Amino acid sequence: MEVKNYNNLLAEIEDGIAVITINRPKSLNALNSETLAELGDIAAALEKAKDVKVVILTGSGQKSFVAGADISEMVNATPIEGRAMALLAAETFKKFENMPQVTIAAVNGYALGGGCEISMCCDIRIAAENAKFAQPEVNLGILPGFGGTQRLPRLIGKGRAKELIFTTDQIDAQEAYRIGLANKVVPQEELLDYCKAMAKKIMSKASFGVTLAKQAINTGMDTDLESGLKLEANLFGLAFSTHDKAEGMQAFLEKRKAELTDF
Repeated sequence: MEVKNYNNLLAEIEDGIAVITINRPKSLNALNSETLAELGDIAAALEKAKDVKVVILTGSGQKSFVAGADISEMVNATPIEGRAMALLAAETFKKFENMPQVTIAAVNGYALGGGCEISMCCDIRIAAENAKFAQPEVNLGILPGFGGTQRLPRLIGKGRAKELIFTTDQIDAQEAYRIGLANKVVPQEELLDYCKAMAKKIMSKASFGVTLAKQAINTGMDTDLESGLKLEANLFGLAFSTHDKAEGMQAFLEKRKAELTDF
């Protein structure tokens, strides 16, 4: 995949891993409309990239992952403009949530408001020890508008989500891990290396099988159990048509390492 130049993003691709860095250090990587549009553009390109199997999303610097939406843009926005920004974020985040690749949020420092929300659209969240999570929107007379009221209760339960959103309490990395908002907590200096090591481990598995499992989980969580089980059975059957199914099972029986290639 050929990487474009962006005003607010840095992107590098190496050995099947794309690292996307939100790069607005003067505003602690806050999300404005231009940044959201650029994230949507690169997500659309990544989901078609056969040479990329894992996407790591992070923020520049050590202080902040994403400190929220850009208040300077929103302060004079009309209701129509506010809604348009929320819909732009929803469209962008959905691309990261549903792309065939596995997405990992490497959360360094503040993940507030839109930062917490964009981390939640990733498959996995790895938090540095200095990470701080919060949904502070009601302090500003609004509510979470980039998916916070929908993804947070799905991740940590309705009661805990309501508490965090209503009180605007900021929680540290260990509390985020305890309630299921973060998958792991690692020293800050090890954050990207840890995420890349996890990416390589995932890439060693059957990539198409991982993609189908992601689809089953994402779609099944939004439906009833019976429908989810039918979807799982259909995707399970689809996996039987792949090279990796034949190779993986034959290698298991022959007690050798499988050569998995599908994506």
